[in-house]
Amino acid sequence: MSDVAAIERLVLKHAELKKEIAKVIVGQDEVIEQILLSIYTGGHSLLIGVPGLAKTLMVNTIAQALGLDFKRIQFTPDLMPSDILGSEILDQNRNFKFLKGPIFSNIILADEINRTPPKTQAALLEAMQERAVTIAGHQHKLELPYFVLATQNPIEQEGTYPLPEAQLDRFMFAIELKYPSVAEEIQVVKNTTANIKQTVNPLFSAQDIIEIQELVRRIPVADNVVEYAVKLVNSTRPNLDSASDYVKQYLDWGAGPRASQNLILGAKANAAINGKFSPDIEDVHVVVKGILRHRIIKNYKAEAEGISEEDIIDKLL
Repeated sequence: MSDVAAIERLVLKHAELKKEIAKVIVGQDEVIEQILLSIYTGGHSLLIGVPGLAKTLMVNTIAQALGLDFKRIQFTPDLMPSDILGSEILDQNRNFKFLKGPIFSNIILADEINRTPPKTQAALLEAMQERAVTIAGHQHKLELPYFVLATQNPIEQEGTYPLPEAQLDRFMFAIELKYPSVAEEIQVVKNTTANIKQTVNPLFSAQDIIEIQELVRRIPVADNVVEYAVKLVNSTRPNLDSASDYVKQYLDWGAGPRASQNLILGAKANAAINGKFSPDIEDVHVVVKGILRHRIIKNYKAEAEGISEEDIIDKLL
């Protein structure tokens, strides 16, 4: 199949997929779109929202509709790395045997990832970057496609451990979930308090997802779009001479090169689902907030003046 035909097919399949997810999830279109963009590009997503916004249900529904294996890991303060990765045990013949942990699945939901200490958070790092896990000196490859979708509560409660910058940078998108509108909430209440069971049909296979990821990588990008994305990321770095006074005033650190790569990948995927054969600057704008939000670090002045990451990104655009 030619790339043109593959993109046209993706547009149709993407629309079907969103309909399938909408059977269970009311509203949250932008959130679902960003999760799907990260899946089409092979990236990971961090979902930030207060409890009860159906984050877990959303990830579960998306996994079902994509026809992928799904495992949920509830992160708690006493969770150990071996609880995620697996461990070696002695079998009856006194040989070491590796028992796989829940990380061996296509989609991992890392629920409340900031509730576990850094040692356990770090257990995900190799899996997210290398798509492999090393136990007792042996590297075990993970099955592709592989995604980590993590959830985090924005309310700083007792016993949370903020994610280190290196870990945050591994997430392609940081997606903020807002409260539903009154009309959406009425629909949610009607659906969840009645005896209605919705079945979500799998529309893709693991191989389909891998082919979509390869297709997205093959999409050509004009030099001016790449330049625009790189300059945009560059403009977030306060230690550069070229940085604006505004950035120097409110930011401690800017985004790294991974942000530029993700902006282009996200723009390519956004162009593809909209039936375009090459992304433009508009496509970069669609994904920019989700990609930069968690990669720029505000200083005390920004905190004191109540300036959010979104305000800073708006100003840069």
